[in-house]
Amino acid sequence: MNAQFKKGALELCVLSQLTKGDKYGYELTEVISREMSIATGTLYPILKRLKDELYVETYLVESEGGPARKYYHLTEKGRGYQGNLKLEWQAFVEIVGRLCD
Repeated sequence: MNAQFKKGALELCVLSQLTKGDKYGYELTEVISREMSIATGTLYPILKRLKDELYVETYLVESEGGPARKYYHLTEKGRGYQGNLKLEWQAFVEIVGRLCD
């Protein structure tokens, strides 16, 4: 898959996965990697930016076999942002589809 396509869509993919429930970083990477190839550290800069912009909040959960895991939780602001991004993405895909027919 074209790297530029992925770059533009990853933020929406992360936000959309968080609408389904809280997840930790590696878990998000695993879920998204089932559908598209991404490097392990790819999502962390996106998650940091989403946190800085108050679209997600984080909290720690102790782990039985290792260090505590940082979970990401979508805020109400993040839900609104995800909804807007999804609409923009769908419009973009329609336009590209018409131009490529």
